[in-house]
Amino acid sequence: MGSECGRRHTRTGEVQRSSDCWKAARDLGTESKEAWIAAKRAEEQQVAAEWAEQFDMPPLDGPEKALAWGERSRHQLVTAAYSALVSEGTWDEADWAVLEDKIRTVDRAGWWIDQRDAEGSDLPELLDAATSDDTGTENPFR
Repeated sequence: MGSECGRRHTRTGEVQRSSDCWKAARDLGTESKEAWIAAKRAEEQQVAAEWAEQFDMPPLDGPEKALAWGERSRHQLVTAAYSALVSEGTWDEADWAVLEDKIRTVDRAGWWIDQRDAEGSDLPELLDAATSDDTGTENPFR
């Protein structure tokens, strides 16, 4: 935004950028915002992948473009559920282990994406409502 970004004074004496300059600044901000969002998503994806490996979560099934989003959604909802039910709630690790086994049965990425705005404390009920279309046929109890 060099010399092409001339300034002009309005009637009130305020300095105003030309509309071309404003658009260039806005677009630069958009690219910057998009880069930040992409970096944030990559970081979230890395954390979700490490979590899935650590807790032996099965890979999700679905369209390629939905898999990463589904993995991030699953990670966020399950960790929120653990926080609400165990860390802050009344569940013990044995209760959680039963729920974790149910979590492993839902392997459809779209299901996790659909639940992305749910409260963590609602996960047990949501899992009970999952249909056979949402669960895989492989044995989750490896």
